[in-house]
Amino acid sequence: MSYPSLAACVADLERTGQLVRIDAEIDPHLELAAIQRRAFAAGAPALLFTRVRGSRFPLLGNLFGTRERLHFLFRHTLRAVEGVLAAKADPADALRHPLRSLRLLPALRHMLPRLRRGGPVPVLSSSCRVADLPRLVSWPQDGGPFITLPLVYSEDPARPGPDASNLGMYRVQLSGNDYAEDEVGLHYQIHRGIGVHHAAALERGRPLPVHVFVGGPPALTVAAVMPLPEGLSELRFAGLLGGRRVDLARAPGLPLPVLAEADFCLSGYILPTCKPEGPFGDHVGYYSLRHDFPVLRVTAVHHRPDAIWPFTVVGRPPQEDTVFGDFIHELTGALVPQVFEGIREVHAVDAAGVHPLLLAVGSERYTPYEAHRRPRELLTAALHLLGTTQTALAKYVLLAAHEDAPGLSARDVMGFLRHLLERTHFDRDLHFLTRTTTDTLDYTGLGLNEGSRLIWAAAGEPVRRLGNGPDDLGDLPALPEGFGDVRCAGPGLFVLRGPRHDLGPNEPDPRMEALADALARWPRREAFPLVTVCDDAAFCAASPSNWLWVTFTRSDPATDVYGVHGRTHARHWGCEAPLVLDARRKPFHAPPLEEAPETVRRVETLAGPGGPLHGLLG
Repeated sequence: MSYPSLAACVADLERTGQLVRIDAEIDPHLELAAIQRRAFAAGAPALLFTRVRGSRFPLLGNLFGTRERLHFLFRHTLRAVEGVLAAKADPADALRHPLRSLRLLPALRHMLPRLRRGGPVPVLSSSCRVADLPRLVSWPQDGGPFITLPLVYSEDPARPGPDASNLGMYRVQLSGNDYAEDEVGLHYQIHRGIGVHHAAALERGRPLPVHVFVGGPPALTVAAVMPLPEGLSELRFAGLLGGRRVDLARAPGLPLPVLAEADFCLSGYILPTCKPEGPFGDHVGYYSLRHDFPVLRVTAVHHRPDAIWPFTVVGRPPQEDTVFGDFIHELTGALVPQVFEGIREVHAVDAAGVHPLLLAVGSERYTPYEAHRRPRELLTAALHLLGTTQTALAKYVLLAAHEDAPGLSARDVMGFLRHLLERTHFDRDLHFLTRTTTDTLDYTGLGLNEGSRLIWAAAGEPVRRLGNGPDDLGDLPALPEGFGDVRCAGPGLFVLRGPRHDLGPNEPDPRMEALADALARWPRREAFPLVTVCDDAAFCAASPSNWLWVTFTRSDPATDVYGVHGRTHARHWGCEAPLVLDARRKPFHAPPLEEAPETVRRVETLAGPGGPLHGLLG
């Protein structure tokens, strides 16, 4: 089914038993978000909250909460989407199978947005103020209510029109801090499409017109988060995925076209000055702190008469955006070799916060005549990954050669790590990029948008056999004061508690050097070549997801990587096993996300026997 609106999607889900209406009054301050987190974890249906305190609009949660529901929403278009993307990945295949390609023609017609000329425009039917919009606050330290599923539309001032437009999902703060009644915060991160448009507007000395849409056919939301190949705009992809052309409309007084079937539209322009935005709980599992970001002066707010406000919650993975990530991989996996030469598969690891850890399986074909394979082509491929698309934000880029294990998959995270650790030569296979731009949400480096990267590429035959558990640790040497509680987190993975970190950014810790010196006397150090030092070893080693989250979200490669007999030669740093990562929380890190106890108690009551959420939240 192709949904013309979000209301049509809601009706379809309700008719098929995949949506539940919640008519009890729910507080949008923390309570609604806590419900959403539990609904996602429980694999609950979509939830339509009809009585949200202080809001005249119903709120829709958990719409994309399961892979099965996402497939249901696009059940009639997925094959066409896969066919079009596959054809883009391998154009020669379209020539080899012309009849199969002809079957894609009806779908291709949906990729052309159309401009309505006359007639009612649903999203412009009614108007309200910014203050009338739902005030959803997700975490206790959030700086104010935010739009969690915004569709931010802008056009290139140099090439106005939908063909050079950008539809992205950037955080929009509705109130709080120093915002006036007609202002909202627009937090867009590094390497986002709207940044190019904003820069072009600033060069011309003109404000950048922007629309912030909320709701509309669900294909628009998926399109806004898709890393699309060059030449495929979000509007075109939304038409392809949604099975119908995206309807645009012009309105007097609005400099940009509107998405006619959206539920809400905030129209305005970016001011020339910035204001503090945040803090806000984010998808790495920590708060993004208060910083200056652009401000959108809102000139009008419109909405449909039957408007529904969809929302989600971001936090430590897995959350609802995890389902988006899996769906994106499913659709775009075939494009990876076309976008990144020499790469067969990539996986931005959700459990590690997505951008902190990128795994890649590549080819190693540069010197097939050498007796022993070593990383050569993999290093070129790593630079491709760090040079374009959202993979450019990766902090740790780990690469392995397909030729060493044809069945190896980057989706098998722990299997991939085992393969890599078995083959790594720590004196040659680590390559650092220092003082570079990094993900806006990562606070482990020198400051906002600045830190380091590590390319870790291994190829060839195994050079060590990994230990499999605590019984394999053998006799540990005496550890420096403050280190202890030794644990095993997996094959070759050694975890221990370290003393409290009390240094500033970019300051190596002499106590970590002392630990590396002590581990040089450990007879089993080759069997456990990766050591994580953390604040709570029991928590870190309790599960692979805990280990991944702690290890890669709390360390900066240039400052926090140590190793036995670490040394620099010709500007290249190397060491012997084990490599030691300092994943303790530092004083300058953003705080992790924690729920308010009173909110937890209220939600437990709502989900208890006789409560309106009983049986829905697990």
